[in-house]
Amino acid sequence: MANIEQHLRNTSYPGRGILIGRSADGNKAVIAYFIMGRSGNSRNRVFVEDGEGIRTQAFDPAKLEDPSLIIYAPVRVLGTKTIVTNGDQTDTIYEGLDRQMTFEESLRSRTFEPDAPNYTPRISGVLHIADGKYNFALSILKSNHGDPSSTQRFTFAYEAPAAGEGRFISTYMGDGSPLPSFEGEPLCCGFDADFTADIDSFTDRIWDALNEDNKVSLFTRFINIADGTYESRIVNKNR
Repeated sequence: MANIEQHLRNTSYPGRGILIGRSADGNKAVIAYFIMGRSGNSRNRVFVEDGEGIRTQAFDPAKLEDPSLIIYAPVRVLGTKTIVTNGDQTDTIYEGLDRQMTFEESLRSRTFEPDAPNYTPRISGVLHIADGKYNFALSILKSNHGDPSSTQRFTFAYEAPAAGEGRFISTYMGDGSPLPSFEGEPLCCGFDADFTADIDSFTDRIWDALNEDNKVSLFTRFINIADGTYESRIVNKNR
């Protein structure tokens, strides 16, 4: 299992990332979602609370250029399901699940982002916690090595995830021009007792591991598997 902090320190530009897993004591579902940016438009953002989820908004509205790919609701909650994504496909998944479609079926109408030449992948996760049981899934939709005529769709499902383990997926493998899309299975990460002992320490350690120049915002949430109650944190570089 990889060390997620070391992985993030060694990757100057993973883009946007989703980490989902289970605390070392087995009692909590763990979520982290972060955004990074290289352009002024991408960096001009903050996370704000929105009901049981969050949304992005411009830190300085006067400097907002193109909102189409940077303003969205990364996290929404539908009953016992929590959805986290890097784009407006959060709403697509929410509406699909509400119509009794599966996570994978809900994303069939979506592809990667239309931001040539990067064609940024759409990464998504959904957690289901009910009756003391927990499972989650991750998805990535990406171009075929930069060829927008072909879409690759991968879904990874984790039933009864083990305590002290998480899975991490990001939009990019690192910096580059064009930016290289994430490849392979989500990274398997180990959570020791200290790392997931409390949400504040967990949040601080993830935030500190992100590249100082490129990090923009971080959202974390711990959900009690026994009863579904949760606590969340938001960190914004722009304050």
